[in-house]
Amino acid sequence: MAEKTGVILLNMGGPEKPEDVAPFLYNLFSDRDIIRLGPRILQKPIAWYIARKRAPKSQKAYAKIGGGSPLIRITNEQAESLQRALADSGEYTVVTAMRYWQPTATQALRNLAEQHISRVIALPLYPHYSRATSGSSLADLKRSAAISAETFDISEIHGWPDNPLYIRCLAENIKKGLDAFFSNDVEVLYSAHSLPTSFIDEGDPYLEQLKITTAQLEEDTGITGRLCFQSRSGPVEWLSPSTPEMIEQLAKEGCKNILMVPISFVSDHIETLYEINMLYRDMAQEQGIDCRPSESLNTHPLFIESLKQLVLSHRFSAGR
Repeated sequence: MAEKTGVILLNMGGPEKPEDVAPFLYNLFSDRDIIRLGPRILQKPIAWYIARKRAPKSQKAYAKIGGGSPLIRITNEQAESLQRALADSGEYTVVTAMRYWQPTATQALRNLAEQHISRVIALPLYPHYSRATSGSSLADLKRSAAISAETFDISEIHGWPDNPLYIRCLAENIKKGLDAFFSNDVEVLYSAHSLPTSFIDEGDPYLEQLKITTAQLEEDTGITGRLCFQSRSGPVEWLSPSTPEMIEQLAKEGCKNILMVPISFVSDHIETLYEINMLYRDMAQEQGIDCRPSESLNTHPLFIESLKQLVLSHRFSAGR
């Protein structure tokens, strides 16, 4: 009988209801892989202070999308879809682990251990590797495995910015989004989650991998887009231009239509449903621009097939 393989989809997580917002933000700001808040001993006290201060504003944003993030629900749906897709390729069990919410990496490993699964493929749902996203989630998974009573053989998948089916899925959504406009004069904006420039200076491959994806998309679609960055916060230098800055620039150039492509996100959450679909839409509208989003990948069949391809190609290349 073939040995079962566990697949853990790693994601950030999100508050599912208003009272989750402050503890979620505390978990987020406690992570020194994302931001270092003074000496290590002060990280958690400062994180607690920031979380309490920011929670009311964040709760208002989440209220606009139903009170909480759908990210955990969507990630679970992606896991279920991937498990069905893998059913004809061997014995696989797909579970999820959230970096800043539940289920945690510890819970995911316990789930697999209860099913007598020790061989694990860790698949971060971040196409573009950064120490703040994939790196932090993988490190958290390894810490959880190290203190577990069980022994796990964990194989990691890192960035996958040029996965053919992922690119094809994005390209299809871009073409579908462009077809919804009543004009052929549409600017394509690739909006990615921002990152402090210090990360890039220290060798983080995030920006380079984003450029790999956009170059491949432009080759496949024949459409040239512009890369910008959203969701930055804090008094450090971030990747630029920001998405608001890019909207202002396009308004000055006389742009009337924007298709906003959530290039670094694979599921709907606060950054797509509120920031892109509402905040940036309204910002553009004030400057006479019709700004619309392309669809998120979520459980698009091509995207699920791309995850299957990643799992199977990684498994075989590892000689397992």
